[in-house]
Amino acid sequence: MFRSYTPADLLTLANASCGTLLMFACLSYIAGDRSRQIWAAFALPVLALAFDVADGYVARLATRRQSALGADLDSLADIVSFGVAPAVLGYTLGLRGLWDVVLLTCFVCCGISRLARYNVTSTALTNAATGKVRYFEGTPIPTSIVLVLLMAGLFQAGMTAEHFPGGHLELAGRGFHPFSILFAISGSLMISTVRVPKP
Repeated sequence: MFRSYTPADLLTLANASCGTLLMFACLSYIAGDRSRQIWAAFALPVLALAFDVADGYVARLATRRQSALGADLDSLADIVSFGVAPAVLGYTLGLRGLWDVVLLTCFVCCGISRLARYNVTSTALTNAATGKVRYFEGTPIPTSIVLVLLMAGLFQAGMTAEHFPGGHLELAGRGFHPFSILFAISGSLMISTVRVPKP
């Protein structure tokens, strides 16, 4: 199978690798390793985004359109790097109450749903003349990098765990950080019908 991979596909796999390495870095941090592990976790989504942008550019440059395999690889990689990985990072930094976990899980499910919708509708949204999708329906899942950068800033300021903005609350006897609502908002925007122009 590896022989069938194009350079764009390899860039897509590099994207997925970044998301996977982020999760390993989070596990190392939880296990007690030094904070350099968590800083690696903050940096990896930025690298994943660079690979995500590059793979689309290389695919279009080589074939003028993305292959079916490449499109599915891209979506699966994005689920790892911009869906599951940010949720794991949030959990690592202290969003561990039951309601936090519910919202983090909803965020991941929204990301999966958004990408599935894109895969189904992208053909209908493609401009026949240019071969490019005219607009995104819902915010693209890589916009979750905003949450990652925000958490990096909060970590630097010592505002994670019990010190997340909004503090820590008990809701129906279960832990809840209001900060986790941002994940719910991000997920909701992904599955919305808002049209976002594609650059």
